[in-house]
Amino acid sequence: MSDWKAKRFWNEATTAPVTGGFAVHLDNRVVKTPAKADLVLPTLAMAEAVATEWDAQEGQIDPRTMPVTRGANAAIDKVRPQRDEVIAMLAEYGDSDLLCYRAAGPARLIALQSESWDPLLDWAAETLNARLWVGEGVMHVAQDSDVLQRLTDEVAAFDNFALAAAHDLISLSGSLILALAVTRGRLTPQEAWTLSRVDEDWQITQWGEDEEATAHALIKQTAFSDAARFYRLSLDSSKTGA
Repeated sequence: MSDWKAKRFWNEATTAPVTGGFAVHLDNRVVKTPAKADLVLPTLAMAEAVATEWDAQEGQIDPRTMPVTRGANAAIDKVRPQRDEVIAMLAEYGDSDLLCYRAAGPARLIALQSESWDPLLDWAAETLNARLWVGEGVMHVAQDSDVLQRLTDEVAAFDNFALAAAHDLISLSGSLILALAVTRGRLTPQEAWTLSRVDEDWQITQWGEDEEATAHALIKQTAFSDAARFYRLSLDSSKTGA
C-alpha cells in the first residue's frame, strides 16, 4: 500500500488469518499501510472487501476506488496513534450539532426542520439519555455538560476501525446524532444523509440547482455511504483470526 503510483504487480489478492485479525496478501506480499504498519483487519468481511478492491485494480493503482482500504489505513495510521484526540474532536460535535440550529424563517423551512430533526433529537433523549437543546440562528447553543459527557462516552466506545468510520459519518453530515443513529440502526445511511441536507435541499427548491454544488454533494454522499459500509464491515461476526 506504500506505493500508490505503482502499477499492478500481483496476480491475486487473498486473505489470511493472523494474530489480531486478518491480513491481505498480494501473491506472497503482505499489504501494509502508508506508514508501513501491518494492515491487520478486524473482521474477515473487511479483509475480503480490501482484497476485492486490490483485485479490481488494473494498471496504475487508484486509491480513490478503494474506500475500504483507505478507511483501514486511517484506522491504523491516524486513529490508533491519536485516539484520544480523535474522540475529543468528534465528541465536540455534540456541542454544535446540525440538528440544534434552526432557521428564523420562512415558516415552511422552520416546520420542515422540526418535522425532520425533532424525532432524532427525541430518539437521542430516549435512547442515549442525551437531550440536546435547540436554538434559532447560528449563535452557540450551550448543552448540558452531563449530556456532552454521555455523548463522549458513546464515541469513546467505538474501536479504532469504528471510530474511523464515525469520523466520516459525523464530519460529512455535521451531526453526531445522525451518525449515532446510523451506527445504532435507527436510520439508514440514505435517510441520515437526506436529513443532513434539509437546508440545502430547501435552498434548491427556492433558487434552483447549482451543478457544481450538486456534484460536490454527490461526492460527499458517496463518502458517507462508504463510511457506513466500513462501519458495518468492522462489526462483522467473523472476527476470529489466528
